[in-house]
Amino acid sequence: MKYKFPALITREDDGFLVEFPDLDDTFTQGDTWEEAFENAEDVLNLMLWNREENNIPIPDPSSIDKIKVPANATLALFKADTLEYRKLHDTKSVRKNVTIPSWLNALAISKNINFSNLLQNALMNELGIEK
Repeated sequence: MKYKFPALITREDDGFLVEFPDLDDTFTQGDTWEEAFENAEDVLNLMLWNREENNIPIPDPSSIDKIKVPANATLALFKADTLEYRKLHDTKSVRKNVTIPSWLNALAISKNINFSNLLQNALMNELGIEK
């Protein structure tokens, strides 16, 4: 899934604090502006992925013109793509048993078909997911 959420970035004595007003459990920090942005993108993806996995509702993002921005803060918009994030970070393999006719199994083995690779490609094709 793809999302866009606004965040408030506040300069503090020891770096930058990033808070997402629509996601009260989602915040991070960074020693530099660049690090704060990188960490914000990462935590947004992680927390949205967690909500998806646990069927926790994801609120609609606030319109940026409706967010009160304190004098010492900057408003920024962050994008998240939880599918791409999962591809990068959820790399463990899951074992699946499938049932196919014996004659099909023998033919596939004789052609050196990699069943795991074939199933992965077929699932990605069926779900419209690019590698």
